[in-house]
Amino acid sequence: MHSQIVVLGGGPGGYAAAFLAADEGAEVTLVEAESRLGGTCLLRGCIPSKALLHVARVISEVDELRADWGVEYSEPTFDVDKIRARKEKVISTLSGGLGQLAKRRKVRVIQARGVFENSTTLRLEGDHDSIPEDRKLTFDQCVLATGSVPAMPGSF
Repeated sequence: MHSQIVVLGGGPGGYAAAFLAADEGAEVTLVEAESRLGGTCLLRGCIPSKALLHVARVISEVDELRADWGVEYSEPTFDVDKIRARKEKVISTLSGGLGQLAKRRKVRVIQARGVFENSTTLRLEGDHDSIPEDRKLTFDQCVLATGSVPAMPGSF
């Protein structure tokens, strides 16, 4: 399989680059190891934590009503499974939207881990059915948008 432009990584840098290149008329393939587009922020970081923080903020606002306005409510109870399901729905909705944007722009998405064999070929690792049979993806240009991992200092 060959593509004009390959984008390695489906987080905000990767999908933005892929969408822009497609909008400019390039044939684009986006390679992402995760099952959904969005990267760490959408799938495990910023968005999930904000969805959970929203619940805490609502409870805090109710507590302020109690103190400031004399409104009485019973103590809240938490259904952790429902809270998690709501968080997952938010993630799925946003990630699904990215998938639809990729489809609309004709960006081919391959769920795999890409390993460089040379300067114009990726070997695709994984078992998803989007991976071509020969497990190779050649390209004219490649955008690296693989994100980063924070450096953790050793003990001292």
